[in-house]
Amino acid sequence: MKKKLIALDLDGTLLNSESKLSDFTVETIKKVSALGHKVIITTGRPYRMAHTYYQELELDTPMINFNGSLTHLPGKKWSEEQCLTLDKKYLLDMVSHRDAIQADFIAGEYRNKFFITDPNDQIADPQLFGIEAFQPENQFHPERVTSDPNCILFQTKAEDKYALAEDMNRYYNYNLSINTWGGPLNILECNPKNITKASALTYLLDKLNMDRKDLIAFGDEHNDTEMLALAGCGYAMKNASSVLLPYADFITNYTNNEDGVARQLRELFID
Repeated sequence: MKKKLIALDLDGTLLNSESKLSDFTVETIKKVSALGHKVIITTGRPYRMAHTYYQELELDTPMINFNGSLTHLPGKKWSEEQCLTLDKKYLLDMVSHRDAIQADFIAGEYRNKFFITDPNDQIADPQLFGIEAFQPENQFHPERVTSDPNCILFQTKAEDKYALAEDMNRYYNYNLSINTWGGPLNILECNPKNITKASALTYLLDKLNMDRKDLIAFGDEHNDTEMLALAGCGYAMKNASSVLLPYADFITNYTNNEDGVARQLRELFID
């Protein structure tokens, strides 16, 4: 069988509702990797919130973070690394309009740091940022924003996060890519224009001399639409948002809490 590039979303897809990898999933991913297929974590999370899963799965492949803004080889220097940013003016503007977007918090995310408007664990869970507790250096102050972030992350009280994302895309004249996170939280992420998981995967396929027909992708949310549309074979999770379903070739028989990805990979490559 020709070797495949397997793009895996994390939240709501590979991870269960407790944000954990089951032993069955870990064992399956290791077996698939041993067969020569390239398993690529493709997530909206920053690297600091994804590296433990990378290590647990014993991967040595590139990783895609920030919904496509960062494509890199963890722990190594890689000449093909791609690190994209958006103008810091958008972060400052969103903070000034935080009431209008009903934001609990707004954070500017960088590769190795972040600034958050409310570093208070009663408002934002520090584990969302891959840390145990917020520190003074995490506090957002406009004067600290001296460089362009990889993305902007915020949690909203808005009842319809999809509608808010579309409203904000219009407000910013579609100069950003604004998408929702998977899972139960009302979190939106803002990336550079036209940067998506699909754009990062297209870049990666080119660097690896692979074709999109050799791409298999799994996702569950709005930010996975372009990725599934790009893939030669795109799977929406059984628990996926209805927004994603028109872009999928197939729907998994099991949810993320039932090892849906691992069961499908075993059917494709092992059983």
